[in-house]
Amino acid sequence: MRRLSIQAQDFDVAEELRRLAEGRPDVGAIVTFTGLCRDEGGRLASLELEHYPGMAEEEVARVMDEAECRWPLTGMIVIHRFGRIVPGEQIVLVVAAASHRSAAFEAAEFLMDFLKTRAPFWKKEHLRSGESGDWVAAKDDDDRASDRWTARSDHK
Repeated sequence: MRRLSIQAQDFDVAEELRRLAEGRPDVGAIVTFTGLCRDEGGRLASLELEHYPGMAEEEVARVMDEAECRWPLTGMIVIHRFGRIVPGEQIVLVVAAASHRSAAFEAAEFLMDFLKTRAPFWKKEHLRSGESGDWVAAKDDDDRASDRWTARSDHK
């Protein structure tokens, strides 16, 4: 099973995992990552996430294709929300399933690293003070995290 969704509504992690694993004896490991909206030390009221419809799905699908080429996966889910999200709410879900744990762990980390650097999403802060905050800049740490995968292509 492979599922990709870019959506405004929240998602149910347990339901997504049930659908992925139900009746699937080939799934021996499932690794999940759920990203939440932080309050940034109490100053953030919400994040507004924007994306280019169509382009975002195409780029995330390319990253998923690459993960499938690198690891023997039995399933994969990427759900990314857009719109206004308040602290504590879910933003992203990445799930990698495989027969063995190492492939699932590595693929989930790979997917998240590349979602942070290649997927066309933009985040604008809305502050508790009522002011409109800044657009969130890309982080060097995210670039370094994705760069490490370019030297690691011998996973299968």
